[in-house]
Amino acid sequence: MTDFSHKPTLTGDRVVLRPVTEADVPALLPLFEDPEVTRLTGSHTSFDEAALVRWYGSRGARDDRLDLAVVERATGRVVGEAVLSEWDPDNESCAFRIAFVPDAVGRGLGSEATRLVVGHGFEALGLYRIRLEVYAFNPRARRAYEKAGFRAEGVLRGALLWEGERVDATVMSVIAPEWGGARQTVG
Repeated sequence: MTDFSHKPTLTGDRVVLRPVTEADVPALLPLFEDPEVTRLTGSHTSFDEAALVRWYGSRGARDDRLDLAVVERATGRVVGEAVLSEWDPDNESCAFRIAFVPDAVGRGLGSEATRLVVGHGFEALGLYRIRLEVYAFNPRARRAYEKAGFRAEGVLRGALLWEGERVDATVMSVIAPEWGGARQTVG
């Protein structure tokens, strides 16, 4: 693997993952406006729409990360994003994150999107390790990551300060020799 410059489209039964663009910002705004989503992701940053348009408009030019819009196949609606970032080419590893607009949560779309992205990371990009962090107050996400093959590695104690309370983050990863996820169609 040389870099993340190729921006694929990954197709599953329920979702299509495609390169995110600035045109996706209106659909993704609820990610940044919903208090529960910002809590679960530990986001202290406030965004304005113009900044988001610039950010998402620049993702296609990046060769050190892969930012994909999650599109629900049944409706054609953008319902979230899935990202491989913090690429470490020397160690064949990167970080993963995923987030959904509030009304798309709990329908299995995230589980399929996670399998598609992780599978792409191992099978097409040649990664060895994909990692993430999940906060202690997000057990639903932790269970979903475990179902996708991630294993807990340790705890970052008090990693997040949220509304005056310290919250632990569990570091999780999945490595290529353990990967057994579903295959995806790449376009």
